[in-house]
Amino acid sequence: MWKVQLFKLNYDQREADAIRDVVESGWITMGEKTREFERDFEKFLGDDRRATALSSATASLHIALLSLGVGSGDEVIIPALTFVADINVVRAVGATPKLADCGDYNNWNVTAESIKREITNRTKAVIIVHFAGYPCDMDEIVELCQERGVYLIEDVAHAVGATYRGESCGTFGEFGCFSFFTNKNLSVGEGGMLVTGKRELERRAKLFRSHGMSALTLDRHKGRAVSYDVELSGFNYRIDDMRSALGVIQLSKLKDANRARESLVNRYIENLKDVNGLSIPFQNLENITSSYHIFVILLDRYVDREEIMLKLKEVGVQSSIHYPPFREFTAFKDIGLNPAPIAEDIAKRELTLPLYPTLSVDEVDFVCENLKNILGEIR
Repeated sequence: MWKVQLFKLNYDQREADAIRDVVESGWITMGEKTREFERDFEKFLGDDRRATALSSATASLHIALLSLGVGSGDEVIIPALTFVADINVVRAVGATPKLADCGDYNNWNVTAESIKREITNRTKAVIIVHFAGYPCDMDEIVELCQERGVYLIEDVAHAVGATYRGESCGTFGEFGCFSFFTNKNLSVGEGGMLVTGKRELERRAKLFRSHGMSALTLDRHKGRAVSYDVELSGFNYRIDDMRSALGVIQLSKLKDANRARESLVNRYIENLKDVNGLSIPFQNLENITSSYHIFVILLDRYVDREEIMLKLKEVGVQSSIHYPPFREFTAFKDIGLNPAPIAEDIAKRELTLPLYPTLSVDEVDFVCENLKNILGEIR
C-alpha cells in the first residue's frame, strides 16, 4: 500500500538470533537478560542513574508518580502538546493535570516560563517531554523546579540518545521515563525504562513493577528465595526477557541509527526550507543533540491538513499527526483543562513525515517532491 511508510523497524538477523537464544534458554519472562538490558542502559546514559525495565513508558510514568507520592489533591503540570499517556497517568493517580504551553512556533517544547504560569501551591510535579527528540532548555526548568520545590519527571519517549549540554536526556529529574514502543528509536514492540539517581526511588520502582513482592519468580527459580513479602500494592508492569534481548541489540545500534536519522532530517530541511505553505520547527537550537525521533512540519493556516494527508496517501506516502489536542478527545472535554493557545494551534496544523534509519535519500526526495507538488496545486 505504501511506497514510503511512516516508519520501519531497524531489525536484522541479530534480533532474530537474540529471541531464539532466549527461547532456547528455557526462561522467557523477566530474568537475567532483563538485568543485562538494564545494566547496558545505565552505562549508555553515562551517569549514576539506576534503570528499571518495564512493560511500557506509560508504566514508567505511572510508577514515577506513585513513587513520589503524587495523588488526590495534587496538581501535575504536563505539556499541552504530547501523547495522552501523560494526562492519563496523572488522572490515574487522582491528581489534576495542568497544561504548559509550547515555548513558541520554532521550539515546541515547554519552557520554564510556560511551566511557571501554571504552578500553584498544589503543584507537586512537572512532567516535561523532549518533543520529536529535541531537548528542552533544562537549565531553567531544573532551576525552577528546585526553587518551587516540585518534582521533575522527564518523559523521554522521543529522546533516547539525545543530550542537553552533553548530559543525557532522562538524567535531569527525579525520574526519566523512556519508551521502546514499535516506532521509537529503540524498539522492542512494547517496553519502557524508568531511571533515577536515588536508590530508594529505584527500590520502590522495582517493587511497584512486580506486585510489591520482595522476591521475584526468578529468585525462587534459582533457589535464592523460598517465599516473599508484599511490601506495597504494586502491579504487573514487568518486561520479559525476549523484549529485553531485543533491547540489548537495539541499544547497540542506537548511536548509528540516530546519526542516520540526523542525515535524513538534514535532507528534508534542504528540500523543504524554501517551500511555501509550511515551516520547519526546531531550527538553530543551541546546547542540544537531538535523537531525531520524528520529522515534523507546520502547515500554514490556509492549508487543509486532511487534504494534504489524503493526497500523500494517493501517491503512497504515509503521514501522521503528533498530536491531536486534548480538547478533541471525549475523555477530556469536560474536565476543565486550561487553555494553551500555541500548542493547540500547532496541534491543528502539525504534520509528521516518514523517518527511520533505513529510509533512503531517494525516498526522502520522493516525499518532498510530492508534498511540494500538492502544496502547489492547493495554492
